[in-house]
Amino acid sequence: MIRFHTINEDNFDVIISMKRPDDEHFVASNAYSLAQAWLYRDAGDVYPFAVYFDETPVGFMMLDEDTEERCLMIWRIMFPPEHQNKGYGTAAIREIIRLARESGKYDSMLLGCAPDNAIAEHVYRKLGFVPTGVFEHGENEMKLTF
Repeated sequence: MIRFHTINEDNFDVIISMKRPDDEHFVASNAYSLAQAWLYRDAGDVYPFAVYFDETPVGFMMLDEDTEERCLMIWRIMFPPEHQNKGYGTAAIREIIRLARESGKYDSMLLGCAPDNAIAEHVYRKLGFVPTGVFEHGENEMKLTF
Protein backbone atom coordinates (compact mmCIF):
# COMPACT_ATOMS: atom_id res chain seq x y z
CA MET A 1 0.00 0.00 0.00
CA ILE A 2 1.32 3.45 -0.96
CA ARG A 3 1.51 6.02 1.84
CA PHE A 4 3.03 9.47 2.22
CA HIS A 5 5.20 10.45 5.18
CA THR A 6 6.65 13.75 6.25
CA ILE A 7 10.40 13.83 5.75
CA ASN A 8 11.99 13.69 9.18
CA GLU A 9 15.06 12.41 11.02
CA ASP A 10 13.98 8.81 10.50
CA ASN A 11 13.79 8.90 6.70
CA PHE A 12 15.89 11.93 5.72
CA ASP A 13 19.08 9.98 4.91
CA VAL A 14 17.33 7.39 2.77
CA ILE A 15 15.41 10.08 0.84
CA ILE A 16 18.57 12.12 0.25
CA SER A 17 20.47 9.01 -0.87
CA MET A 18 17.89 8.16 -3.55
CA LYS A 19 19.42 8.92 -6.94
CA ARG A 20 18.60 8.60 -10.61
CA PRO A 21 21.26 7.33 -13.03
CA ASP A 22 24.03 9.87 -13.65
CA ASP A 23 23.24 10.10 -17.36
CA GLU A 24 19.58 10.91 -16.76
CA HIS A 25 18.54 14.50 -16.11
CA PHE A 26 14.74 14.35 -15.95
CA VAL A 27 14.45 15.38 -12.30
CA ALA A 28 16.45 17.41 -9.77
CA SER A 29 18.03 15.63 -6.83
CA ASN A 30 15.97 15.16 -3.70
CA ALA A 31 18.47 17.32 -1.80
CA TYR A 32 17.89 20.18 -4.26
CA SER A 33 14.12 19.68 -4.03
CA LEU A 34 14.23 19.81 -0.23
CA ALA A 35 16.32 22.97 -0.43
CA GLN A 36 13.65 24.51 -2.68
CA ALA A 37 10.92 23.46 -0.24
CA TRP A 38 12.86 25.17 2.54
CA LEU A 39 13.35 28.27 0.41
CA TYR A 40 9.59 28.59 -0.18
CA ARG A 41 8.57 27.49 3.35
CA ASP A 42 7.13 30.87 4.32
CA ALA A 43 4.50 30.63 1.57
CA GLY A 44 3.19 27.43 3.19
CA ASP A 45 2.22 25.86 -0.12
CA VAL A 46 5.07 23.46 -0.92
CA TYR A 47 4.90 19.94 0.48
CA PRO A 48 7.75 17.42 0.16
CA PHE A 49 6.94 13.82 1.10
CA ALA A 50 8.62 10.46 1.31
CA VAL A 51 6.64 7.87 -0.65
CA TYR A 52 6.39 4.54 1.15
CA PHE A 53 5.25 1.13 0.04
CA ASP A 54 4.11 -0.47 3.27
CA GLU A 55 7.00 0.33 5.65
CA THR A 56 9.68 0.89 2.98
CA PRO A 57 10.57 4.32 1.57
CA VAL A 58 10.54 3.90 -2.21
CA GLY A 59 10.39 7.44 -3.61
CA PHE A 60 10.00 11.17 -3.22
CA MET A 61 7.24 13.57 -4.20
CA MET A 62 6.91 17.32 -3.81
CA LEU A 63 3.62 19.13 -4.30
CA ASP A 64 2.88 22.82 -4.78
CA GLU A 65 -0.62 24.18 -4.31
CA ASP A 66 -2.16 27.27 -5.81
CA THR A 67 -5.26 27.95 -3.74
CA GLU A 68 -6.36 30.89 -5.91
CA GLU A 69 -6.28 28.75 -9.04
CA ARG A 70 -7.61 25.71 -7.10
CA CYS A 71 -4.77 23.68 -8.58
CA LEU A 72 -2.37 21.14 -7.11
CA MET A 73 0.91 20.68 -8.93
CA ILE A 74 3.16 17.67 -8.77
CA TRP A 75 6.40 19.64 -8.75
CA ARG A 76 8.72 16.66 -8.33
CA ILE A 77 8.34 12.92 -8.36
CA MET A 78 11.32 10.61 -8.18
CA PHE A 79 11.82 6.89 -7.76
CA PRO A 80 15.33 5.42 -7.86
CA PRO A 81 16.02 2.60 -10.34
CA GLU A 82 15.65 -0.11 -7.71
CA HIS A 83 12.05 1.00 -7.10
CA GLN A 84 11.00 1.60 -10.71
CA ASN A 85 8.77 -0.60 -12.84
CA LYS A 86 6.94 -1.86 -9.76
CA GLY A 87 3.91 0.40 -10.07
CA TYR A 88 4.88 2.65 -7.16
CA GLY A 89 4.90 5.86 -9.19
CA THR A 90 1.54 5.16 -10.80
CA ALA A 91 0.05 4.21 -7.42
CA ALA A 92 1.48 7.34 -5.78
CA ILE A 93 0.00 9.63 -8.44
CA ARG A 94 -3.34 7.82 -8.25
CA GLU A 95 -3.37 8.34 -4.49
CA ILE A 96 -2.53 12.05 -4.81
CA ILE A 97 -5.32 12.41 -7.40
CA ARG A 98 -7.74 10.68 -5.02
CA LEU A 99 -6.72 12.86 -2.07
CA ALA A 100 -6.88 16.05 -4.15
CA ARG A 101 -10.37 15.23 -5.43
CA GLU A 102 -11.64 14.27 -1.99
CA SER A 103 -10.30 17.46 -0.42
CA GLY A 104 -12.63 19.60 -2.52
CA LYS A 105 -9.90 22.26 -2.63
CA TYR A 106 -8.82 21.70 -6.25
CA ASP A 107 -10.34 21.71 -9.70
CA SER A 108 -7.23 20.45 -11.45
CA MET A 109 -3.71 19.12 -11.18
CA LEU A 110 -0.62 20.06 -13.18
CA LEU A 111 2.76 18.49 -13.75
CA GLY A 112 5.69 18.91 -16.10
CA CYS A 113 7.20 16.19 -18.24
CA ALA A 114 10.52 16.28 -20.08
CA PRO A 115 9.86 15.86 -23.82
CA ASP A 116 12.13 12.83 -24.06
CA ASN A 117 10.73 11.06 -20.98
CA ALA A 118 8.33 8.80 -22.89
CA ILE A 119 7.80 6.41 -19.97
CA ALA A 120 6.63 9.18 -17.62
CA GLU A 121 4.44 10.73 -20.31
CA HIS A 122 2.79 7.35 -20.92
CA VAL A 123 2.01 7.01 -17.19
CA TYR A 124 0.66 10.55 -16.93
CA ARG A 125 -1.58 10.10 -19.99
CA LYS A 126 -2.81 6.77 -18.65
CA LEU A 127 -3.87 8.60 -15.45
CA GLY A 128 -5.78 11.24 -17.42
CA PHE A 129 -3.27 14.08 -17.76
CA VAL A 130 -3.28 15.81 -21.13
CA PRO A 131 -0.74 18.23 -22.64
CA THR A 132 -1.73 21.89 -22.33
CA GLY A 133 0.59 23.12 -25.07
CA VAL A 134 2.66 25.09 -22.55
CA PHE A 135 6.41 24.42 -22.56
CA GLU A 136 8.20 25.83 -19.50
CA HIS A 137 11.55 25.15 -17.86
CA GLY A 138 12.31 22.47 -20.45
CA GLU A 139 9.12 20.52 -19.76
CA ASN A 140 5.74 20.03 -21.38
CA GLU A 141 2.95 20.95 -19.01
CA MET A 142 0.20 18.35 -18.53
CA LYS A 143 -3.13 18.88 -16.79
CA LEU A 144 -5.81 16.75 -15.18
CA THR A 145 -9.17 18.45 -14.67
CA PHE A 146 -11.58 17.08 -12.06
